[in-house]
Amino acid sequence: MADDIAAVTTAGEDERRLHELGYAQELRRRMSGFSNFAVSFTIISILSGCLTLYGYGMNTGGPAIITWGWPIVGIMTLMVGLSMAEVCSSFPTAGGLYYWAAKLAPRNGPAWSWFTGWFNFLGQVAITAGIDFGAAFFINALLNLVWGVSTAHWVTILIFAIVLLVHGIMNQFGIRLVALLNDVSVWWHIFGVLIIVAVLAFVPSKHASTTYVFTNIVNNTGWHSTLYVLLLGLLLAQYTFTGYDASAHMTEETRGADRSGPRGIVMSILVSLIAGWVLLIGITFAIQEQHYTLYTSALVPPAQIFATAIGATGAKLLLLVIIGAQLFCGMSSVTANSRMIYAFSRDGALPGSNIWHKVNKRTRTPTNAIWLAAAGALILGLPYLWNSAAYAAVTSIATIGLYIAYVAPTYLRLRLGDSFKRGPWNLGRWSYVVGWIAVAWVVFITILFMLPTASPIGWGNFNYTVIAVLAVIGFAGIYWLVSAKNWFAGPKVQGSAEELAAIERELST
Repeated sequence: MADDIAAVTTAGEDERRLHELGYAQELRRRMSGFSNFAVSFTIISILSGCLTLYGYGMNTGGPAIITWGWPIVGIMTLMVGLSMAEVCSSFPTAGGLYYWAAKLAPRNGPAWSWFTGWFNFLGQVAITAGIDFGAAFFINALLNLVWGVSTAHWVTILIFAIVLLVHGIMNQFGIRLVALLNDVSVWWHIFGVLIIVAVLAFVPSKHASTTYVFTNIVNNTGWHSTLYVLLLGLLLAQYTFTGYDASAHMTEETRGADRSGPRGIVMSILVSLIAGWVLLIGITFAIQEQHYTLYTSALVPPAQIFATAIGATGAKLLLLVIIGAQLFCGMSSVTANSRMIYAFSRDGALPGSNIWHKVNKRTRTPTNAIWLAAAGALILGLPYLWNSAAYAAVTSIATIGLYIAYVAPTYLRLRLGDSFKRGPWNLGRWSYVVGWIAVAWVVFITILFMLPTASPIGWGNFNYTVIAVLAVIGFAGIYWLVSAKNWFAGPKVQGSAEELAAIERELST
């Protein structure tokens, strides 16, 4: 009885705070703090990002960057996440980053909000593409091992489209199903890592040496600068550490949002940092050095490592564990992406906003936004049909788009100084140190991941990240100058207390 009263009280406080921020409680607030953490942890998905870019790491730095890049990037990502969490506590709304930017900017709030939102939109669509694209690679590799299915690019794209379709359908069923599957996903990831590492530790008759795992550098990029190649190799870890803004986007569906949202961001990074490092070290010790060329030429290098280390049957079983995790991850990414689209459209910022912000009365989910997220992800992946570097480019786009959006509110919060009104979850006197480290790191990686990844540069390996980023800047900039600056005033207030109540009553009937 006491728990029921506490839950009702918390729900009332969450709803009151959302009304203060200007919005009605349109989405169902059914998620626990654990489920909020689970969404971000599932999207980070160490069994997705780590392994889908493992081959990139093998060519771009080798075992040394795979092993050491993870903790370096993880610690810097934690700085970014801590800064975001502090702002999330003050503004627990589904709009997340673009809403924060509008409220924190001392001047030109609508412009800051507009560009932050567009980068968040780009990053969210690209991260969904990267996750489900990676899942398609692994599914294709498994089908090839079992039935000899072709690994031609068009086959991978077809699988990619089917996976996106399934994730769109699953998200239509409502937040209860998504929350349940996310809770399951946490344990799937944890036990999956333990199983993979244990199998690779005890089954192979031979392991790589400690010196090889921690110090061996491989450069198959065509570039002659070892330092440059090692820096490029950081993409493996930095791409994996994305998507944790999902905890912010899900705050309108989370109980105790001003504390649960920030904790979800931080804990998802911390748990991933530890578990991901264990996973990468475990897989790298399983490398059979004489097969290195075979690994780097495979569609999915980890699958080939498993096959040479423990045999084809064992490799197939481990692939099933990984694919399950990746499917959980993609489902959660569509969820978070659709909520960002829903919120951004609710404030009129996307073309066709009236379509994308509609909520299904039965499931209380933004159905149209779900399908926009899936369609946008498919479009980003299509260049793989003619460009073998497309997957690396998609991951770079996701990383840059999201991190620019991540750090913009932090930069604005730092400029506000002591006038920033802290939420119940905050960093205290550490805000400024942590915040400026986060800003500096994001500036660095934004430049780094737009640079060429292979030499000589040609159409077959061109890193089109810079084109995608410039296209978003150009489109959003022109749209702003020609039209949006005249009508986009940042996040809208949906109405008075009575009008917000009326919106809620209509959805509940």
